[in-house]
Amino acid sequence: MKKNLMKKFVATGLVLTMVAGGGTAAFANGNKNDDRGKGNDNKNNSYTQKYDGNKFDSKGNTNITININFNDMKNAQWAMRYIASLASKRVFEGYEDGSFKPEKTVTRIEAITAAVRLMGLREQAESDAEKQTKLNFKDADKVPAWAVGYVAVALENDLFTESDDSVKPNEDANRLWATTLLVKALKLEAEAKANMTSTLQFKDAKQIPAGSVGYVKVAVDKGLIDGFEDNTFKPNQSVTRAQLAALLDRTNEQLPGQDQNSNSGTVNSVVYNNVLSLTKNGTTTVYNLHPDVFVLRNGVKVAPTEIAVGDTVKVRTFNNTVVFVEVTGNAPVNTSFDILGTLSATTINAQGKIATITITQNINGVNQSTTYNVSSNFALTGNLANFSVGHVIQLKGQNQSVTTIDVK
Repeated sequence: MKKNLMKKFVATGLVLTMVAGGGTAAFANGNKNDDRGKGNDNKNNSYTQKYDGNKFDSKGNTNITININFNDMKNAQWAMRYIASLASKRVFEGYEDGSFKPEKTVTRIEAITAAVRLMGLREQAESDAEKQTKLNFKDADKVPAWAVGYVAVALENDLFTESDDSVKPNEDANRLWATTLLVKALKLEAEAKANMTSTLQFKDAKQIPAGSVGYVKVAVDKGLIDGFEDNTFKPNQSVTRAQLAALLDRTNEQLPGQDQNSNSGTVNSVVYNNVLSLTKNGTTTVYNLHPDVFVLRNGVKVAPTEIAVGDTVKVRTFNNTVVFVEVTGNAPVNTSFDILGTLSATTINAQGKIATITITQNINGVNQSTTYNVSSNFALTGNLANFSVGHVIQLKGQNQSVTTIDVK
């Protein structure tokens, strides 16, 4: 079999729902059944896929349903950003009862599956060709039928060592094993080998085998994993689903070219009609938000309207529609503004008052439009006869809300 470069999954349609439940668990099924569901093949023929928790329903390769809302995250809020991010990428999924089970330990086959998906190789791993691979491991008969393709692709991409003679699919993945797996996924094995004689600062460093020291050193240096408050690494401790989500998402941020559907920037207009406008390096890009977009701010799911002008955000798109937004930096508070430009548009609320106003400015030779919320008690001053599109106006306000509109 030929070693493949990391590649992206492309969908032809999207249906996004935030209601947990339904479907069949993807590598979260207690019976470890084939998670592809019913179907014919991977050649655009008719089939139905169901993945639960953050459920993806694909019918005839035209619609995908993503559920990112889980009903048991109360005690794992710290991991929400990682779990939601991975769910939007179809990497790590939940259970058919709408739960994620963040404290449940992860098996090796689950971790291998997630790593392969993170590398962008899910479609290949689920192809008929890979699923029919004859594995040469001693315990090949213990690998579930649905996971054969994932093990084959992991083998082709150097996620196993030359001395590995068993998969141990149902064994819990511990911190050391999971760390090594993800360093390999990043193609940093040469760097790990170069660091085998490094000195680790953990109190329990002697519990880490000499042949694994380099992998732990690289993982710590890259920010993939860290120790506990008592300065221990606990290499043999089993990894929970929430912990693996954190490891996976940190790894994802360092995979070259693997997040082509992700972008970032600074919000330059209030969100209105599910439109998000971002500026990055002087370039403004407008995105359409899916009606059920998942927005994460300060670790909590919020409504899109809580995205503020000045926020720094990361967005993930599916077919040019944003399905996931994470606010990575909050807008400065108590900021006032005083800007001059031409009136581009206004919207009116149910009370017949101006709800938002869009102003266009020429910045470094480029026209840039910004939309602001208008305070309910704003003042309209100046030459009111000229209050129409194309005329010059001056906006004054605070905290992204206009308090004065002065018509020139």
